[in-house]
Amino acid sequence: MNTPPADGANYAGYHHGLSLLNGWLPLTLQILAAVLLVAAIGWRTRRWRLLWLPVAVVVGVAAAFAAMAYVAADGLATDPAPTSLWIWTGVAAGAVAVLVLGWRSARWWRRGVSVLAVPLTLVCVGLVLNQWVGYFPTVQEAWGAVTAGPLPDEVPEAQLTAMQGVPRSTGAVVGVTIPDTASDFVHREEYVYLPPAYFTSTDHRSLPVVMMIAGEFNTPADWIRIGNAVPITDQYARAHNGVAPILVFVDAGGTFNNDTECVDGPRGNAADHLTGDVRPYLVSRFGASADPAKWGIVGWSMGGTCAVDLAVMHPDLFSTFTDIAGDLGPTVGTKDQTIAKLYGGNAAAWAHFDPMTVLAGHAPYPDTAGWFDDSSGGGGRPGARGQRPAGQRPAHPGWGGPAGGGADSGLGGHYGAGAGGGGNQTAEADQLCAAATKDGIQCSVHLQPGGHTWQFASGAFADALPWMAGRLQGTPQPAAAAPPSSS
Repeated sequence: MNTPPADGANYAGYHHGLSLLNGWLPLTLQILAAVLLVAAIGWRTRRWRLLWLPVAVVVGVAAAFAAMAYVAADGLATDPAPTSLWIWTGVAAGAVAVLVLGWRSARWWRRGVSVLAVPLTLVCVGLVLNQWVGYFPTVQEAWGAVTAGPLPDEVPEAQLTAMQGVPRSTGAVVGVTIPDTASDFVHREEYVYLPPAYFTSTDHRSLPVVMMIAGEFNTPADWIRIGNAVPITDQYARAHNGVAPILVFVDAGGTFNNDTECVDGPRGNAADHLTGDVRPYLVSRFGASADPAKWGIVGWSMGGTCAVDLAVMHPDLFSTFTDIAGDLGPTVGTKDQTIAKLYGGNAAAWAHFDPMTVLAGHAPYPDTAGWFDDSSGGGGRPGARGQRPAGQRPAHPGWGGPAGGGADSGLGGHYGAGAGGGGNQTAEADQLCAAATKDGIQCSVHLQPGGHTWQFASGAFADALPWMAGRLQGTPQPAAAAPPSSS
């Protein structure tokens, strides 16, 4: 059992440390890998230079293209990966080929260098992949996730009763095992954040609940470890006398790389789990309200798609959603790929879970509201934010360069999904918001600079939380300030 932290414990130092996204460490490892590989190759014999070295190059190039094809065929990413990912994939495969093909002709020291070059080039592949999605900002966070250490502010569920009536300046995180009675969906441990007011309130039904859904490759703790959701919510609570939403960090995949898109199908009944298992459990175990007016959903990337889909399909369960860089609908590639892989070839199931189709056939929604947050396509103005009505083009398409701003910004992935970047997620948010508006849903599309990374998601959540919490608590907040001046 984990020892609960003292009241007031926070994330100081947890989101700081040796950066894996930029700075000297990634660059140093890449330079070292390149030097080792060059040393492993060497000049050697004429036969090596004219036969085996070209073969190793061909192996590397083939591996890079094979990886690109695999990602495209399986629908693993809706936006292009950085070119450096394929380069390092090819380099790593080439390093393996150099090791195997050149073993007999190499001296003992070159064999040792060849052996060292393989894992180091693979590390560089991982570094670029991590820079693309911003999954592990620091070495400390990566180590905490790999070793499955306790989450900051995590307390044993058994101690919740003893904590009642004791004032706290921060909330608490508790791991829960939610029965899969309604879904038969095999899932991992999930987590619940309880705000300070939970421990002093006698009526927990007064607190809203927000379901937090992560991206395609995920663990239920990602919004906590990487997305900074708990300190953001603690900060909101401090400004509101300890009152903030209960957050439930759900498992929408069951495993790290199972992209369910929160639908029911061959990959598992994820939708049934979220609506039929998680929601009733929060009501029964933590005394949360069953009123849909008290329930919202926040999703990032794949989770953003889930947030819209669940809200428009189940207005009797959820009243408010925040879609952070989601897609037009559940997708794992083209429509044909999606029907085949996500729904086992059932086109009717595709239509059943497609939000645009649901909106087109649904009666007006009297009490639903949504917030879409997407990249403006640049990061030259840290902190800049904008809002525009659905259907209008972005007011500031040229906010800086493509990599995203700030010291913690990720470097690749979906940065171009917004205005000026050549992608389509902002246009899709416009399309969804326009269709939702026609059905009576109050919605707005927001833009901020940055890449398709967890750091972008964290900033978007911080922006949307006051609006969402206020709406769920019955004290609506303005959606956003006016867009910044372009001067």
